[in-house]
Amino acid sequence: MRDINLPLPITKAVLGRMFPAMLNARLSYPLQRKLMDLGSALQWLPDNTVVHRLRLAGRPAEKLTARGKSAEGAVLYLHGGGYAVGSLATHRSLAARLAHETGCAVYLLDYRLAPEHPFPAGLEDATAAFLELVENAGYQADQIAIAGDSAGGGLSLATAQRLIARHGLTPAALGLIAPWTDPNVIPEKDRDLVINRAWSRACAAAYLGAGDGQDTGYAPLRGELTGLPPTYVQVDVSELLHSQCVELVTALRAAGVHVRFTESQGLWHVAQAQAAFVGPAAAAVTELADFLKEGVQPVSMRDLG
Repeated sequence: MRDINLPLPITKAVLGRMFPAMLNARLSYPLQRKLMDLGSALQWLPDNTVVHRLRLAGRPAEKLTARGKSAEGAVLYLHGGGYAVGSLATHRSLAARLAHETGCAVYLLDYRLAPEHPFPAGLEDATAAFLELVENAGYQADQIAIAGDSAGGGLSLATAQRLIARHGLTPAALGLIAPWTDPNVIPEKDRDLVINRAWSRACAAAYLGAGDGQDTGYAPLRGELTGLPPTYVQVDVSELLHSQCVELVTALRAAGVHVRFTESQGLWHVAQAQAAFVGPAAAAVTELADFLKEGVQPVSMRDLG
C-alpha cells in the first residue's frame, strides 16, 4: 500500500487511547502480546516487499527484502516491547521500510521474551543470530548493521558490546530508536503517549528475573562503549527515555564513538513504527536507513570519482 500522511493531532488522539490499553501492567503478557499483534494490522508493508520466513540461530525470523534491490550487506533488527512483548508482526512494517530504504536484507529476529525467558535469553539469541549471519549467510561482520527500538535498541547495544568483547567482531553500525539502555533507571515522568512508568517497571523486573541488575548485558549504558561502531540515536523530546538517550549520546561521544543524534519534536515513542501514515516518522526512517546503508556500504574515494 502507498503511504498516507495523517494529521498528527488525529494520529496522537487514536494512539493515545490504543497504547495505554495494550501496554498495561494489569494485563498478562500473553494478552498484551495478542493485542499488540492485532494492532499491527494498522502498519502495512510497502509494495514489492518480499518476506522470507526462516530460523536464525534456532529462533523464528524473517528476511525482508525489496523486490528489485540487492545491495550488499544486511541489517539485524531487534524489536522493542520492554523485552516482554513485541513480535515479528508488530515490527514487520518498520523492518520492511528499512529494507526498501537501504536496499539491504533486513533480518527481523523473534528473540525469546520475559518473563518466560528472562535475561540473558534475548541477548544470547541476538548474539547467536549475528554469528550465524557471519558463519552461514556469507556476510562479514562489518557488512552487518544492528538496529532496534526501545528495548530492542538496548539489546542492540548490548549485542554489539558482547560481539566485540567475546568474539572480536564489530558490527558495521548501530541504529538505535529511543533505546532503553538501563532498565534500572526509574523514569522521571509518569508516562508519555506510548509507555508509562508502571508498565516499564514491570517489564524491567520481568526481564531481570533473578539476575544482577548491575550486569552490563542488562544495562549496556553502564558497559564498555569504547570501540563501538558508528551509532545513530533517534528520540523525541517528549519521551520517557529522552534523558536516558541524552546520557547515552554523551557517554558514547566521551568514549570516542562516532555518533549522530536527532531529537524530534511532536512525535512519540518509536513513531517510526507508524511511518506508513505519519510523514515525519517516515522521514526519520529514511534518515536512519541512510546511516545504516553508509555503515554497510561505505562510500570510497573511487566511488566519488
